[in-house]
Amino acid sequence: MTKVHTSQFSISTRGKGTYEITEDISSIVHESGINEGAVTIFVQHTSCSLIVMENADSSARTDLHAFFEKLVPEDTPYFVHTYEGGDDMPSHIRMCLTDVDKNVPIIDGRMTLGTWQGLFLFEHRRAPHTRKISVSVCGE
Repeated sequence: MTKVHTSQFSISTRGKGTYEITEDISSIVHESGINEGAVTIFVQHTSCSLIVMENADSSARTDLHAFFEKLVPEDTPYFVHTYEGGDDMPSHIRMCLTDVDKNVPIIDGRMTLGTWQGLFLFEHRRAPHTRKISVSVCGE
């Protein structure tokens, strides 16, 4: 019989950057008692996202941050949606390019992330925020 285990947690950011949540999600998977199935992670915001990224060498994330700064620059003069500042619309575009959910298979009670893979919240706003993450573990 399929079981479902849900959980929520918040993460406080210090502004733009990537914040690893792999251990938070692993703990929830462990608490679920589900050995075979999948975990879905969802961030409930439109100006941050979730990514799977290398977690062994932080320079990979440094390069990712620099790439997004060039790809979607702040204070772009033709953006109309700037009510919350010059990083408002760029943060929404960056979220669309990376997305707000991830699914990871569970085998033998563990997420099947690769050796160098980690789950990260990718904060796109300059200011600190508290981000809410919902997790659903389904399986047997």
